[in-house]
Amino acid sequence: MANNNLAARKYVVIFIFIAVALAFIVKLFFLQVVDQSYKLSSQNNVLRYITQYPARGNIFDRNNKLLVYNEAAFDLMIIPRQLQQMDTNEFCRLLGIEKSVFNERLNKAKKYSRYRPSVFLEQVSKEDYGYVAEKLYRFPGFYFQPRTLRSYPIPAAAHILGDIGEVSQKIINTDPYYSSGDYIGKSGIENYYEKELRGRKGMKIVMVDVYNREKGSFQGGRYDTLPAAGKNLVLCIDATLQQYGEALMQGKTGSIVAIEPSTGEILALVTSPGYDPNLLVGRVRGKNYNLLLEDPNKPLINRAISGTYPPGSTFKMVNALVALQSGAITPQTMFTCQGKRSLPIKCTHDHHSPLALMEAIENSCNPYFWNTFKSILNNKKFNSQKDAYDYWYQIMYNFGFGHTFGTDIPFEVSGNIPSRAYFDKVYRGSWNALTVRSLSIGQGEILLTPLQLANMAAIIGNKGYYRTPHLIKQIGDHESLNTDLAKNVETGIDAKHFDIIKEAMLDVFEGDHGTARYYKIDSIPAGGKTGTVQNPHGKDHSLFLAFAPYEKPRIAISVVVENAGFGSTWAAPIASLMIEKYLKGGTKRTALEQRIMEANLNEQHEPPLP
Repeated sequence: MANNNLAARKYVVIFIFIAVALAFIVKLFFLQVVDQSYKLSSQNNVLRYITQYPARGNIFDRNNKLLVYNEAAFDLMIIPRQLQQMDTNEFCRLLGIEKSVFNERLNKAKKYSRYRPSVFLEQVSKEDYGYVAEKLYRFPGFYFQPRTLRSYPIPAAAHILGDIGEVSQKIINTDPYYSSGDYIGKSGIENYYEKELRGRKGMKIVMVDVYNREKGSFQGGRYDTLPAAGKNLVLCIDATLQQYGEALMQGKTGSIVAIEPSTGEILALVTSPGYDPNLLVGRVRGKNYNLLLEDPNKPLINRAISGTYPPGSTFKMVNALVALQSGAITPQTMFTCQGKRSLPIKCTHDHHSPLALMEAIENSCNPYFWNTFKSILNNKKFNSQKDAYDYWYQIMYNFGFGHTFGTDIPFEVSGNIPSRAYFDKVYRGSWNALTVRSLSIGQGEILLTPLQLANMAAIIGNKGYYRTPHLIKQIGDHESLNTDLAKNVETGIDAKHFDIIKEAMLDVFEGDHGTARYYKIDSIPAGGKTGTVQNPHGKDHSLFLAFAPYEKPRIAISVVVENAGFGSTWAAPIASLMIEKYLKGGTKRTALEQRIMEANLNEQHEPPLP
């Protein structure tokens, strides 16, 4: 009996040992095979996974002049779980930051992850890196990760090029490429061509000791992946012309847009006031951005593509073209003008009367173009004035008015051409030519951007068509543009109708009474049109359109100088100098150039940012 009890106890003890052993085996299996957290934790103590950021693509102008390149910089990374007791005050002195900043960034890193690395201090310069790196071993949990900063050797074209900044959480949540602390194009070309410029990230695994010092690559780099550099971009912009335009617009508010009519390539896109693109680089980006944002002159606004203005007298040529195409008038059609006594629209000055189209353009006669517009809407080929208005509206759309061009021009606005539905709503269906007469002289609800105005000049120079304006010329090593960027657009106006318009624009420079006769360019025949645009908020805007050379235009341009008065006073000479600079490489009219560059038309002049 005793032996049986002992045997039973033996089996119980054996069973207990087996059960405990099985429990240990199952636990070990779970820890080592199923649950990776302990394995990862142990590896993270000896291995560091370093993202290899690719070199962002460089950006060049049309003549291969370097506009944007990369400089070495470093992000100070933190793994909160690896932090040990440390002298926080000494660490803050080393980095040149306040203790409150240290605590704020540490809390942010802990909130993100205690185990995964995140950026503690971004974009440390290579000079500061050398000083800090040799002392960083005293602060386990911190290490440097190589990055790059954008640099701009030519302090121009800031709005075109754009800038880069830290990626938002919203983008991180929707695009798996990005992680916390990554940078992304925020505006301009940097934003539009982000995927081409950014390249592809790689990964490097290194071993580190207990002092957080790198001891070499893991398994000879067997598991490392190399980054792929971003593609270089070549812009249509002529950097020399862009800089020249920015110099001419110093002390003025407005814009210059220059286009190559045969291709739609944008040669210059000047907005003023502007800023040095180097201001929005590195750790000072946030501070300088806020200063620019608070500047009363609003230098962050790209007036060339976001500013909208009534086109004024320059629009009269488009109305004339619609009238010629629809048969509402001929070049010989005459209308009378009684100067400032004219009704329902007054003329700005007295001149001989009656007059035909050519003289009407030369004299910028308001009553003539009111009668022209009325003739379009009263044209018997249409069933009603409203049907005629739809025809007029469609031609406006064909000219690129009232909508964006849909190319690679970031944040472009559409301007405004009022539709038939708009007037039906405003006037409850009861309206006619007299109601909307202000459209006849480019006022009222019509708003165009300087880009659209320059494209209008290109259309006239091309005699009826345009190539869609765009900023990029080449991606990478080959021409790899989407053909939609430079598609051909017909306006619906026969080429023959442009002859009289072009001839009248030639007289603006060449004629005895031309409004730009004092700015005629030696040996370069050009067509132009001044505009003095009513401004309900102050002094009139000075506006000018031009194209040159006359027969086969290589440049079409618009200039808007806000609150500057007559188009012939400021906008015309600026356009003339820009044309000469592009076609001849410089100007002999140094006195005119000096007068324009030294003029400060802004009522409030703010000192430049540091």
